[in-house]
Amino acid sequence: MTADMEQTDWAALVMRVRDHQDRAAFAALFRHFAPRVKAFLMKSGASEALAEECAQDVMATLWQKAIQFDPERASVATWVFAIARNRRIDALRKSRRPEPEDLTWGPTAEPDQAEVFEAQQDTERLGAALSQLPQKQRALIERAYYGDLSHSEIAAETGLPLGTIKSRIRLALERLRHQMDVKAPVK
Repeated sequence: MTADMEQTDWAALVMRVRDHQDRAAFAALFRHFAPRVKAFLMKSGASEALAEECAQDVMATLWQKAIQFDPERASVATWVFAIARNRRIDALRKSRRPEPEDLTWGPTAEPDQAEVFEAQQDTERLGAALSQLPQKQRALIERAYYGDLSHSEIAAETGLPLGTIKSRIRLALERLRHQMDVKAPVK
C-alpha cells in the first residue's frame, strides 16, 4: 500500500459521492475497495465470478446508498465490507433456493387429517406466541419472516443498527421457541 493510500480520507470521498455524485471520488473508492472486496469474498469461499459480481454490486451500492454512510458509526472499510458480507449471504441464500424446474408439479397425495389438525394447532399456538412478544420484536419478526426481508434490508428500512435488528430477532425467536415448547401438548 502506498503512503498516499494510507493517508486517504475515505470518509471524505464517500461524502463527496453522497453530496455531489463525484465520479472521481467514486473512482478512487472503487480502485481501492473493489479488489479488496473481491479478495475477501474469494477467501470466504465464493468463486471468482461470484466474487467479481458481488464486488461490482457492493460498489454500486456504495454509489447508490452513500447517503446511508455514517462516519460516526463505522469506518468506510467496515461499512463496505459489511455490505460485501451481506451480499455474500444473499448470494448463498439465492443459490440454495430451488429452481422452478426442480420443483415437483402435479397432484399431491391428500394430507393425513391428523397432520392437518396438528399443523393448524401449531399455527394457532404460534399466532398466540407472536402476540405475546414485545411490539418491537414482533414487528421485526414479521418483516423478516412474513415480509421476507433480510436483516440488512430491515436495518435500511427502519434506520436501526444491524446489530440491534439481529439481537431483537434472536431474542424474539428464543421467546417463541420457549412459548411453543411450554404450550406444546405432551404426546
